[in-house]
Amino acid sequence: MSLYAIGDLHLHFQSELKAPSQLRDKVWQDHERKLAANCAGLIGEEDTLVLVGDHSWGKNLEECREDLEYICALPGRKILLRGNHDMFWDAKKTERLNGLYEGRLSFLQNNYYAYGDYALVGTKGYCFEGPFYLDRYGNIAGWDEAEAAHAEKLVAREIERLTVSFDMARADGFRKYIMFLHYPPTNILQKNSAFTRMAEQYGAEQVIYGHCHGESRFHDSIRGKKRGIRYSLVSGDCLRWHPMKVMD
Repeated sequence: MSLYAIGDLHLHFQSELKAPSQLRDKVWQDHERKLAANCAGLIGEEDTLVLVGDHSWGKNLEECREDLEYICALPGRKILLRGNHDMFWDAKKTERLNGLYEGRLSFLQNNYYAYGDYALVGTKGYCFEGPFYLDRYGNIAGWDEAEAAHAEKLVAREIERLTVSFDMARADGFRKYIMFLHYPPTNILQKNSAFTRMAEQYGAEQVIYGHCHGESRFHDSIRGKKRGIRYSLVSGDCLRWHPMKVMD
């Protein structure tokens, strides 16, 4: 039994493609076939695959039906996290999604899932991404303070949701955690954040996230070990559509 993770599939079997770069960048060409083939070679039916958000470009559940069926057909147990582009997923209706896809997909939001003696916890997350203002040398000289203040409110909301996830797991006796986010835990200016502090507070062993696309963005946040926690970016294009093994 192994645990894998990947994110940002941006499927669009029924909906109009809204990311033209996916048509130009070689890594995105035929990525659905590549991922399916890689999963078939890596993942067994007893394994678990966590997908860290941005599953579909569909605007609603009907427009995402074929995208979610594609995910259902991947091997193993599938756990989905909510991404910023997942318009089909109302955070208040996660239980409905879990009911609709019971036995096929599990949706991680205000809950947790067990993996051996670990609890898999998570939420979408958020971080301020700009706009940043640059000086003539390309260095960040300032940022939009109103947008930064709005981002702080969104971070606070996501921290509340993540706290629910951790506390539910703790109440059920779990003391070992792997934490999943869609957004990176920090932005390009931060060394720490509310999310890194929460990971440390609860003793998460790993923090796994997506959202960052293109080689210029792969190092926007923490990667590798920091203060005893391993941070990993698992966006699909970063992994070249090979799910990352989190643990055996």
